[in-house]
Amino acid sequence: MSEYRIAKDTLGEVKVPANAYYGAQTQRAVENFQISSLHLPGSFIRAQAIIKASAAVANRDCGVLDKQKADAIIQAAEEIIDGKLHDQFVVDAYQAGAGTSQNMNANEVIASRAVELLGGEKGDWSIIHPNDHVNMAQSTNDTIHVAMNIAIAEELHRTLYPSIEKTIDALKEKEKQFHRIIKSGRTHLQDAVPMRLGSVFGGYAGTLSQVLTSLKQAESFVYEIGLGGNAVGTGINAHPDYARRAINEIARRTGLPFTPPSNRFTFMQNTGAAIQISSHLKELAIHLIKISSDLRLLSSGPRTGIAELTLPAVQPGSSIMPGKVNPVILENVYMISAQVIGNDACVATAGIGSQLEINVMMPVIAFNVLSSITILSNGMNGFTERCLKGLKANEERIKGLLEQNSAIATALNPYIGYEKAAEVAKESFREGKTVKEVAIEKGYVTKEEAEKALKPENLV
Repeated sequence: MSEYRIAKDTLGEVKVPANAYYGAQTQRAVENFQISSLHLPGSFIRAQAIIKASAAVANRDCGVLDKQKADAIIQAAEEIIDGKLHDQFVVDAYQAGAGTSQNMNANEVIASRAVELLGGEKGDWSIIHPNDHVNMAQSTNDTIHVAMNIAIAEELHRTLYPSIEKTIDALKEKEKQFHRIIKSGRTHLQDAVPMRLGSVFGGYAGTLSQVLTSLKQAESFVYEIGLGGNAVGTGINAHPDYARRAINEIARRTGLPFTPPSNRFTFMQNTGAAIQISSHLKELAIHLIKISSDLRLLSSGPRTGIAELTLPAVQPGSSIMPGKVNPVILENVYMISAQVIGNDACVATAGIGSQLEINVMMPVIAFNVLSSITILSNGMNGFTERCLKGLKANEERIKGLLEQNSAIATALNPYIGYEKAAEVAKESFREGKTVKEVAIEKGYVTKEEAEKALKPENLV
């Protein structure tokens, strides 16, 4: 059997691997874009297949696509929706033309599989044509954009939202678990007034809850999809009922409230929804860096650092220092978050690529937004399961550091004023005595007043 078959497109003949489902246009893209060996993810391929199946349903029901051809296209697309033939989507993530190659990759694979289902040989476009039948009433310019929105919406619900919610729940559990523990607060990395350890984790939970709310608000823009806009938004070559039927079918297949946009030309010209989502993913990354950095500081040591917290030991930390255990999960969260911030910079820069009627940078926007969702989801799952749930408080250490904290002299302000309280704080630090001892020794307060003012429970 020959290793290759000859495929044709409008530029001529191309050698294509004999058992490949794709055709000439995909093969040209493979040869032209040998960049990274990275591809748009399965979530995007699934979204493309949802569009192709929905378009075939709409065109069939509008009476413009033969039922036998439509049903074969729908069956082929549904196989891809279920995860089959994803290895046939071979165009590099860094491509060109707004994703024309990616769209044709889908058209050719679905056409070949549909031809097989009708008893023909893959690549026989005389039976089902990738452009005339699979891509009927469509353009790269609307389908790639719509696929991006579908994939983002599905992945938010399938992976990211559950990951954030699990992390929030774990943080709230630590808030309850650590509520009774009073520790030194710190501002500017210096000692500050006391606070509850539980309040620290409650703050983290509240921060992530706010980001989750913001993401869900921005999500509403993802549901406006301009399928049927075709090349520039006018819907050329599409049946008048096509867009409505196709979008309704997408909503049915995904179970998500996709709807036509209020202005289809606005949708065609911009990738605003993806840019908004990416911005909120960046915000999530920024907060995860803060939280992971805090926990690294609070667990630092374990002998020469703050060491108020103990992290679960998940792997040896050094190839040369025996017994060393590093905060690898927290470091991993930081690395992921740094990448997400970089991804957003790429998305913002690519967003500038919206000139006139189309953004030609859509593949790289989709790739980066979906990559951010994936690594954030996986990273937060690891953080929750392998770090947060097993995190413990070192109560003796926390108590000892609190007793040495001269900042609790702040509680004496109402009794002796700011200047005398500052004097007490400085002498406490200089002499290595507690604030309580110095204040009583100086006669500024009685023992009873000191006990009342400086009792840890009264300071929080």
